[in-house]
Amino acid sequence: MYIVNEKEFRCPVSVTNDVFNDKWKLAIVWHLLDGDKRYKELHEEVCEITQKTLTVKLKELEQKRLIKREVFAEVPPKVVYSLTPIGESLRDVLNAMHSWGIKYVNECGEVTEDNTCIISVENN
Repeated sequence: MYIVNEKEFRCPVSVTNDVFNDKWKLAIVWHLLDGDKRYKELHEEVCEITQKTLTVKLKELEQKRLIKREVFAEVPPKVVYSLTPIGESLRDVLNAMHSWGIKYVNECGEVTEDNTCIISVENN
């Protein structure tokens, strides 16, 4: 049995599914692999996410300890989001998912120039 935050799981894959239970969280982490970002940068990079959804998902990722939010005492306030070490540990997983996605599209679909993700995040 695996227990996280008093929630029981029978399989580590179930733990992962519980952490990333929607389409936005992995996209946010993917873009943070490229470096620290301010809210506006993330909103521009994560295609089609609403401001409300981004705010909710950032809070959830922070609660799961995958990202950290740093507030700087400036006027106007400056807030920067970055990956924690456990968030950074997703680099190889997301790079593998990126590669698999490209292979899958090449085999089962097609690539158009509209809204293609051209980012590739290599190991630092």
